[in-house]
Amino acid sequence: MPKPAPLPKLVDLGRGKCIPCKMMKPVLEELQKEYKGKLEVAYIDIEENEQAVMTYRLRSIPTQIFYDSKGKELSRHEGFFSKEDIIARFREHRVKLQGK
Repeated sequence: MPKPAPLPKLVDLGRGKCIPCKMMKPVLEELQKEYKGKLEVAYIDIEENEQAVMTYRLRSIPTQIFYDSKGKELSRHEGFFSKEDIIARFREHRVKLQGK
């Protein structure tokens, strides 16, 4: 069986107690459902993974990091970000995501 092609990726870093981070949760869940097989969506809780703060060079939370399918970082956003804005950011970088 052939290995699936790598997908563009969105990494969201936050904390469970942070209000804007909590607001991101339904956005991330919706993206996971709507773009399954087209976009990888990952959430990292920095309380559970303190090393992520250094690894991803965080300045504030929540932070969303956008990657192309080759793993190259395209962009970052700090704070709450709507689903529409996330999709638009990928489009700005010529990453086409086809939803349902």
